[in-house]
Amino acid sequence: MKPDQRARKWIAKKAKLGVRSYPVGTIAFYGPDGLRATKVAVGIVPAPQSEATILRRWFDETSDVRRNDTVFAEIAGLLRGHGVHSVAMVDGILGCPHEEGIDYPEGGTCPNCPYWAGRDRWTGELGRN
Repeated sequence: MKPDQRARKWIAKKAKLGVRSYPVGTIAFYGPDGLRATKVAVGIVPAPQSEATILRRWFDETSDVRRNDTVFAEIAGLLRGHGVHSVAMVDGILGCPHEEGIDYPEGGTCPNCPYWAGRDRWTGELGRN
């Protein structure tokens, strides 16, 4: 197994175990539609009831970032470097990769990702916000 694939396996194993202790690494995927993730955001939550103290993003505009072994190796390095004990990760895509209030107006819909207009980001279903 390649070193980069070991990183993916380590992350998947941590995620499968669920949140057991802190610090917790959070991993969320975003994309222009429900099929391809172009962005992954990783946060590190040091203690219960606290906000993420570290937030880092990776982008892959040409393919699906969920299949990028190099990105997973970098994510694993970040998580290990901060002594993460647990990982919370959703395999699905949680919405548009653009940031509200930065890439488009607060409260609006992203003009670059019409797929997400009116969709629930957790289920992907239309008719919910």
